[in-house]
Amino acid sequence: MSAPPAGAPRFDLPEIDAFTRPYWDAAAQGQLLIRRCTDCGQAHHYPREFCPRCWSENVVWERASGRATLYTWSVVHRNDLPPFGARVPYTAAVVELAEGPRMMTELVGHAGLDRSVGMDLRTDMDLRVGMDLRVDFRAAHEGAPAIPVFRPAS
Repeated sequence: MSAPPAGAPRFDLPEIDAFTRPYWDAAAQGQLLIRRCTDCGQAHHYPREFCPRCWSENVVWERASGRATLYTWSVVHRNDLPPFGARVPYTAAVVELAEGPRMMTELVGHAGLDRSVGMDLRTDMDLRVGMDLRVDFRAAHEGAPAIPVFRPAS
């Protein structure tokens, strides 16, 4: 599938505001941030201004280790939203960060679906629940925000 026409809306770029700016600035530096509640001690992701467990507003940014395990995944073969259609097939996943929270992401760099490693794109047999992953960052284009993605740790 070809790339979307110039000027077409994109559905892969975040809307950055004053609250999420630290998250995206850290991502541009290759760091993944999460939020931690200073009242109950629980970490969470996606970033919110309050703790989703105890509702406290005493939450702070914390640098995550970048380590995770695969919780679940799905291979996407069709997506009509620009520019995802040009990327199919890709692997959408939920990972469990070493700090505890789960995070939706994309898996890259595995032999099953990653075109960059020149492997068979029809299988995801190299993936398994619980496999070790590490964060990486990808920008959609020059000047775009760096988006956290995960790849096998080995």
